[in-house]
Parts: sequence; structure tokens; C-alpha cells
Amino acid sequence: MKKLLLLFLIPLLLCGCTLNEQEEITFSSWGSVSEVKILNQIISDFEKENPDIKIKFIHIPQNYFQKLHLLFASNTAPDVLFINNLNIPIYEKYLEDLNNEINKDDFYPQAIEGLSSNGKLLAIPRDVSTVVFYINLNMTPKPHDNWTFEDFLEIAKKTTEHGRYGVSFEEETYWALPYLHAYGENILSDNGYYKGLEFYKDLRDKYRVAPTRSQIGSSTLAQMFLDKKIAMYLSGRWMYPKIKEKADFNWAVVNFPGKNGVLCDSSGWAISKNSKHKNSAKKFVQYLSSEKSSEYFTETGLIVPARIEASNLIEEKIFIEAITTSVPTPVNQEYKKLTDKYKLH
Repeated sequence: MKKLLLLFLIPLLLCGCTLNEQEEITFSSWGSVSEVKILNQIISDFEKENPDIKIKFIHIPQNYFQKLHLLFASNTAPDVLFINNLNIPIYEKYLEDLNNEINKDDFYPQAIEGLSSNGKLLAIPRDVSTVVFYINLNMTPKPHDNWTFEDFLEIAKKTTEHGRYGVSFEEETYWALPYLHAYGENILSDNGYYKGLEFYKDLRDKYRVAPTRSQIGSSTLAQMFLDKKIAMYLSGRWMYPKIKEKADFNWAVVNFPGKNGVLCDSSGWAISKNSKHKNSAKKFVQYLSSEKSSEYFTETGLIVPARIEASNLIEEKIFIEAITTSVPTPVNQEYKKLTDKYKLH
């Protein structure tokens, strides 16, 4: 018996092989409990199909990019990382060009453009998102498809009374960008004055159709919408499952007003340029962005997939329509500094 075992092991030793050799790659992402559950399932499926590769998942639910920055600075960055278009310019020098890893025609061009820089595709898209208005139809009729800012403001005024507000209001500049875009403006110009930003601030400060921070209190804008205290709530598809489950009134989803369409953002799977396991990392990223994995995410209702075929699973076609008329959010390395500068208080 011992002789038979030696005869089996000698060829393995001669070729430098081991019985259970695996290559481990690290993978980082933020995400909710439901997203992490999906990721763990995809990782498990991938490892079953690729027994020679082990995935070490690093979940960073808070301060993701601050921590990612430290990992890159200390040369301990993950092999594969989840990233969004807003941070692509900052991390461009650290990321592998993935232009040759996918068929770009399988994805919405807005997602490809948003995750590219200087001719390089720096992440394979997972999702593409736009903002829409959730409308309480018990407070106002559904606006027509080509509604204008004048229509929007009129509805906001009519539905504001006795502790109820016409429209939601976030102080983060990100939520003002759709208004700037509607006015044909771009925050990267940094011209010091934006008509779109002034209109957005006027909703709260002049017309008083949006709640102040003190009026929101310990609640959230989503909860105020569900409590029938806001008629028009600006958000993305990620809120659709919650509103569908919790709303006890008639509601609808409508596109942002105006003729310019909306801005869109994308997130996707990137590979560290300094990864020592690039072949395995590329194989994993291709699996993450496959049609099968895209369908996993789409079925949760949290995202609009960047993969066109998977988006056919979405019943609410308005989210798809919004993408087709959208343009990627303009970003550069100064983007965060500018959004901090124009943050509303």
C-alpha cells in the first residue's frame, strides 16, 4: 500500500504540484445585507466551477473609499474591487484596463462610458442608475410624460400644506446635479453660480415646498414619503422594493422633468493593476459580470443591470427608458472637492 502511495506522489513532487493547491484572490465591496448574500452565493458558485481559485471576500460597509485608499497606499489593495464611476478618475492609475475582457455591445453604452477614462475601461459594469420621482397619486394626478419644471413647481406648491411637502430635499450636492443638468449646466465648470442649483435651493428656501433638516427631524425622506408627508420623492430603483412593500396608497414612478434627460451613474468590477493573480482575477470578474450573475442582482429589485439582456427582467420599463436618454455624470479628480464646495446647508 505504501509503495502504491509513493508511486502516486512521486510524479506530483517532480512537477512541483500539490494535491490541494489553490490560488487565493481578494475581493472587496460595500453593500447591504441582501447584496452581500447575493455576492456570497456568486462566490460559492464560482469556487465550485473553479476549484483551483479561492475568493477571500472583504466586506467594507462604511467609509469604503477611504479604506480602499489606505489599502492602495500600503500596497495591500484587493485583486478585485467594486467601484463606481464617481471614483474612477481618482483610482485610474491603480486599475487594470479591461477593454479586451468583454463584448461592450452586451452593455448599455452609458455604463461603459461612465466606467472608462482616457480610452481605458477600468471596470466591467454591474449596474447603471438614474434618479426618478416616486409620486403619491392620492396627493396629485400623475404628471404627463413631457412635464416641465413649471408643471413640477405647480404640483409641488399645490401639495404643500399642513406639514406635508411637495418634494423631497437632500443637502448633498449629488441630489442637486439633476437640476443642474436640466438647466444645461455642469458642476465641473466651477463657475460659482448655477441656475439649476439656485432653483433647487429655492424649493426649500423660497417656495417652501420642500422640508428643512429640522422638519425632517429623525425621520428619513423615504419614510416621509411612505407616511404621506411628501408628494414627490426623488430617488433611484434601489428604493422600489421598499416602496412596493410598504406603501399603502396609490403611487407611480415618473421621469425627471425637462427635455435634457437625466444623469446616470454606474458601478462595476475592477482589477488592481498590481494584482499578482490577474488571470484568476479576470476569470472572476467575467463571472461576476456574466448574464447569470447579472440576473441574480436584477431579481432583487435593487439595481438596473448594465447588461442589456438581463434588464429584460425588469417590469418597470420607465427605469430602462430613463437610461436611454441619460448621460454619465461628468466627473474628474476635482469632483468630490466641488460637490463638497456646493453642498447645501
